[in-house]
Amino acid sequence: MKIYNIIIKYWGIFMHNVNVNRLADQLDLSILYMGERDSMKLYTSNVHRPGLALTGFYKNFSSQRMQIFGKAELAYLYSLPKEELVRQLESYFSHDIPCAVIAWNLRPPKEFMELAEKHDIPVLSSNLTTEKLGHAATLFLDNELAPCIVRHGGLLDVSGVGIFVTGDSGVGKSEAALELIQHGHRMVADDVVEIRKINEETLLGSSPDVVKHMMEIRGLGLIDISVLYGMGAVMENKTIRLCIHLELGDSKGIDRLGMAENYIELMGVKIPKITIPVRPGRNISRIIEVAAMNFRLKRLGHNPADLLDQKLLNLLG
Repeated sequence: MKIYNIIIKYWGIFMHNVNVNRLADQLDLSILYMGERDSMKLYTSNVHRPGLALTGFYKNFSSQRMQIFGKAELAYLYSLPKEELVRQLESYFSHDIPCAVIAWNLRPPKEFMELAEKHDIPVLSSNLTTEKLGHAATLFLDNELAPCIVRHGGLLDVSGVGIFVTGDSGVGKSEAALELIQHGHRMVADDVVEIRKINEETLLGSSPDVVKHMMEIRGLGLIDISVLYGMGAVMENKTIRLCIHLELGDSKGIDRLGMAENYIELMGVKIPKITIPVRPGRNISRIIEVAAMNFRLKRLGHNPADLLDQKLLNLLG
């Protein structure tokens, strides 16, 4: 069974939850209390500072967001008499918040930890300032909670351009990718690409963790690119800028001058698409390299097809 089919089969298991250990690892957080659950439900990347909620005012309290405690919140909690502190924290933690993250490496009151454990709320600590922690958490959650799809294909960083390589099984996508890696380019994903819509114009591609850095080569099986070629040959993720579709056969029906603009649409975002015919003797990896460099030139305003068109018009005029 192809890796793609295996990932699709189990894909639904991993959606909509944010793993607490992954959150701690990506933001360099210390876990003060993990609880019985290793993941939490989050529906927005926005974070929340409890502020007035700690005084008992819960109107417009965003309990579904990650809660961040800074110096002001901790100073207020330490100023409360024990009975009032317990009463306010009991009410606060009863709202079933996803987690509490404390900035500045501050230590919360012991009653804070006791009630967090009572309600099974994960508590983490960061050495970042409150503002920087909120910014880092939002960036991380923007990626984690972005709309996501899984597509069959490969993703490479070729000369700085994120290229999504598609084509039927057996057309030679992985072999072309392997040769590109040998030329110094980097692999993001092979056979299975997770694509996240970061905003209305940006698609970020990555590999599922279970097959990260792995490549399937027919006749060899799975190989680990990070071990064979070093960590410099792989990337965690890459913005998708260009789609190259490999198609078996001759070049009939394919635009030879590059005058036509074709696109592939993913989650409402249009990505320029180039179809490359695959035939014996063609060096597909070299063509992909040239396609990447030509794409960069077009973004800088240099389009050979437009220049030729203008020269022809000048001759006719």
